[in-house]
Amino acid sequence: MTAPDRRRCVVPPYLLRAVAAAEEHPRAASAARTALAEITVVAAPKHEHRVRRQGVTGSVDRSPQRTIADADATTTLPGTVVRREGDPDTGDAAVDEAYAGLGATHAFWLDVFGRASIDGVGLPLDATVHYGQDYDNAYWDGRRMVFGDGDGEVFERFTIALDVIGHELAHGVTQYTADLTYEGQSGALNESVSDVFGSLVAQYAAGQTADQASWLIGAGLFTDAVRGVALRSMRAPGTAYDDPVLGKDPQPATMADYVETTEDSGGVHLNSGIPNRAFFLAATAIGGYAWQGAGAVWWDALTSAETTEGIDFAGFARVTLDAAARRFGRDSAQRTAVHDAWRAVGVRSGS
Repeated sequence: MTAPDRRRCVVPPYLLRAVAAAEEHPRAASAARTALAEITVVAAPKHEHRVRRQGVTGSVDRSPQRTIADADATTTLPGTVVRREGDPDTGDAAVDEAYAGLGATHAFWLDVFGRASIDGVGLPLDATVHYGQDYDNAYWDGRRMVFGDGDGEVFERFTIALDVIGHELAHGVTQYTADLTYEGQSGALNESVSDVFGSLVAQYAAGQTADQASWLIGAGLFTDAVRGVALRSMRAPGTAYDDPVLGKDPQPATMADYVETTEDSGGVHLNSGIPNRAFFLAATAIGGYAWQGAGAVWWDALTSAETTEGIDFAGFARVTLDAAARRFGRDSAQRTAVHDAWRAVGVRSGS
């Protein structure tokens, strides 16, 4: 039986629509229309195998088990296997970047949270590169990572950005933990959690503190033709790009600008800017390595039984406050930082 398609794409539909309408970039416009047509809009069935543990005991294989396949510009998955675990570099940039990115993400989850792969019990990490013709996206489909090569006019290849790889695999982690419903505020939290841990994967690999990090998601994906630095900014949602052709980054940073919409599953990519900003504020207020402070709190919250599938922003804020109290103490500076961060973005936790 084929597993359900749980496609979670890094490039949001509102940006793809802007590219699709860009007469100045005809190749990119055609590629964006294709990518838009492939976005799954039907809510996926829930995953049957849920693992809510933070660490792993016993004889679970903790080593990465990576397999990279090449779709050779087709949309047939998985494609032809071109690199397996332990194989040397191939000389194909997309293949080797995907392999390295999967390894860096695996190392982050294992080293920081004791989690063996994204499901906690050693799930092999599979990826396909060179998907489609000029495909303008990367996605997790519930089973594997899939990377397009970009159109060359607006987007570069999608294996360039480690935080994008970390973002997409974090969708897999969420799938195996809270399984946040991909709609409305719970869906925006789903996207935000992926941005949070995607950024932390990149920070961990670079050895960066919260103050040193860029807090950009997808830096390097835009070509020089675009006036922008990334797909999203966690530091300042709404400022990642401002281009005369593609328009301005529409993400809100606070609840005052929350977007009510029926598009993009209720604005999951738009409104994720609000919890993203809250995480950034908490992480930088706590200081040091973000995965040890706010990241640990968010991980505890994601794996808490209190985080229900349809939880909203206020509910998740309460869970993070409880998690911070348990980990650091009710009167700790860390809990205060989390409380102040949610308050700054207009989310009232009631605590």
